[in-house]
Amino acid sequence: MTATEIRTGPLVGKTEPPVPRRGGGTGTGRIRRLVKHVMLILVGTVMIYPLLWMVASAFKPDALIFRDPSLLPTDIDLSHFPNGWSALAHPFSVYLLNSAIVVLGALIGNLVSCSMTAYAFARLRWRGRKVSFAIMLLTLMVPIYVILVPQYVAFSQIGWVNTFLPLIVPKFLATDAFFVFLMVQFFRGLPRELDEAAKIDGAGYWRIFFRILLPISVPALATTAIFTFVWTWNDFFAQLIYLTKPEMQTAPVALRNFVDATAGASWGSLFAMSIVTLIPVFIVFLVGQKYLVKGIATTGLK
Repeated sequence: MTATEIRTGPLVGKTEPPVPRRGGGTGTGRIRRLVKHVMLILVGTVMIYPLLWMVASAFKPDALIFRDPSLLPTDIDLSHFPNGWSALAHPFSVYLLNSAIVVLGALIGNLVSCSMTAYAFARLRWRGRKVSFAIMLLTLMVPIYVILVPQYVAFSQIGWVNTFLPLIVPKFLATDAFFVFLMVQFFRGLPRELDEAAKIDGAGYWRIFFRILLPISVPALATTAIFTFVWTWNDFFAQLIYLTKPEMQTAPVALRNFVDATAGASWGSLFAMSIVTLIPVFIVFLVGQKYLVKGIATTGLK
């Protein structure tokens, strides 16, 4: 028998005391987690209830939409989808196509202009850079209603009203300061050794931008693309102002035509076409969700 066994006793069969689990390992911790999950489910249900009610109403007859508040319709009516598709002056596919054109133009414009502007602010050295960046940030605080009238007058004088140009061309001029700031924060987080190594190999500013920085900026570019798609697709105010002809209207503006203060409203068709309009947003968000989370986490917010 060793000296250690004499002092402490035999070590055979000796076990360490169990480590208590987080929350004490008692029923109190499990009850707290259960209550927390129940509260989260209730809050989530309250938040998503209007969407669920709209989906249920799209399958109800018009007479039961506001009389029957249940989310499970007892009388299913599928006629709202074909009726809503052809209820307006043009098939609803025309308005979806117009929205796609505006979104595609805004998407390309923001990705090109905002990335190039952010590269100039974050990686280049030029006189007045800090002042220009501060002025750019100040534009985030200017309400859209302040510049709405001057913009409309300017676009009207050059004949751009009832065209897609007022909604697309400004995107190629890096007018969305939020995305510029987002990408500036991302570019600043990249090591400058990349630029220095590329310069030693003879690369210029353009080659560094296109061959070095852009390939590793996919999270920031994806975040910009997703936000641009969602905000432009759901935009109603600007598209309502500049697109007044029925054949030029986008999907959000066309949905307004289902509600007429004088002739009544076709609520079932409105809800059915609203679901059709929301489908692209859900698809884009589900596909780009991982890039969205990664892009936000790597732009100075972590």
